[in-house]
Amino acid sequence: MARPALFPKLLYSYLATEMLAPFFASFVVMNCVFFLVKLIPFLNVVLELEISFADFLRLFCYLFPNMFLYSIPMAAMMGVIISFTRLSAEAEILAFKASGISLYQMLPPVILVSLCIGLLTSFFSVSLIPKSEVAMKQLMFQLAKEKIDKGIKENQFTEALGDLVVYVDSIDKESGEWENVWVSDMRGQVHPIITMAQKGNMTAFIDKMMVTITLSNGSLHRPDTTRSQIIGFDSYVINIPLQTPKILDGDDLTSLSAKSMTLRQLQDAATLAGRDSEEGRDRLVHFHKRLALPVGCFILSLLGLPLGLLAGPGKKAIGIPLGLGFFILYYILFTLGKSLADDSQLPVVFTMWLPNAIFLTLALYAIRQAARERSAVPELIKDAVAATVDKCTRPFKKQFKKFTKALEGTPVQQSDPVATPVDSVSLPSKKPVSSEEAANYLTEGTVHGNVNSHIFHIQGCEYYYCKNCTIEFKDVELAAKSGFEPCRFCKNLLEK
Repeated sequence: MARPALFPKLLYSYLATEMLAPFFASFVVMNCVFFLVKLIPFLNVVLELEISFADFLRLFCYLFPNMFLYSIPMAAMMGVIISFTRLSAEAEILAFKASGISLYQMLPPVILVSLCIGLLTSFFSVSLIPKSEVAMKQLMFQLAKEKIDKGIKENQFTEALGDLVVYVDSIDKESGEWENVWVSDMRGQVHPIITMAQKGNMTAFIDKMMVTITLSNGSLHRPDTTRSQIIGFDSYVINIPLQTPKILDGDDLTSLSAKSMTLRQLQDAATLAGRDSEEGRDRLVHFHKRLALPVGCFILSLLGLPLGLLAGPGKKAIGIPLGLGFFILYYILFTLGKSLADDSQLPVVFTMWLPNAIFLTLALYAIRQAARERSAVPELIKDAVAATVDKCTRPFKKQFKKFTKALEGTPVQQSDPVATPVDSVSLPSKKPVSSEEAANYLTEGTVHGNVNSHIFHIQGCEYYYCKNCTIEFKDVELAAKSGFEPCRFCKNLLEK
């Protein structure tokens, strides 16, 4: 047989194509969902600032890097799971193994695709998110200023500045200079301060998120109940901080938040505030969040490989719901680690990177078990969970069966007379089958068990040859280890 190539390009390109197609499809669907979730709050901004459709698109595009930080890892995991689910369901994985290609030889394209997607996520997290945050604030400021500029018209009272009312007699269209200006200032005042000037203009400072009105050759009138003041001036400056809508997860757009800082700025801010202080730990949490989430994207993509292999011909594709469950669990652990880093004295590095360490261990173990064609969950755990679930749901199944039979109008019949629990107080009403009838499927001298009720019978019990007993055990100990219990009659026999 020919030895497989060390770098089978055809195989790798085929697997990479299989993963990228569902990745892009999942990526588009998830971002459309996120877009609809964010759309309603943005409509309030559109109505408040009266912005155009083009500015609305610009404004929304600045939020995409934050959305990509969560949609890309989920889409990457779904892409790997869906691709390997299809390959397993159509027996292509089985054909690869029959050709001498092991699961470890299929890992390089998965690692390469996951690494590229993880690097793309890190680019958004490290570089684009701070730039988009700053650009968002500048655009919001510019839109607010444009609203003010549009609101200030000749021979009209303008209330676009909040507690300031401005009246301008005329505006020079070329220079924007105001002629004969009247300003009423109610900021923190019971009675408005009236300012009148011959000339004036308005200047915007984007870095300070502030608008400045400069008035020339005028007078200021401060009325009061006891006395009033009239002050003449050659130049008078009014600073007006712009209050733009707070739409970025509660961040104040008038200040430089942690999201707007680069990695270097976050480190410097943490050092300046003190790394053990509340503000310093907050900066370190954002620093490690920028790095941990892209690594988590890579790990979740690797975990998608063994989850996709859970499918197969005739098997249910449970990898997709399991993948969604693991994705939610990862972000729950990540949020819990972030909260611990904020509110406790545990090391920030430990709490922020612990979810990645847990899921990396889980992914490597699951890949190893899949390569050995073993279940990722040990059989002891699966049997214990199955027995617990069956024991908890058994009473509900019986009640549901009686309820459905009652709806059908048929008389409710007792099932196996010895299938009742051990502590049952009612005697069975149905007679067991004869030993001759049961001789065809049960062995004399063994322990007979009912797989529905998990009750077993020993020789000497009148229900030893029950028709519902379809499993037999070598001895009582083996039956007990398998989760079966003796019926009330066999229990008395065993005690004797």
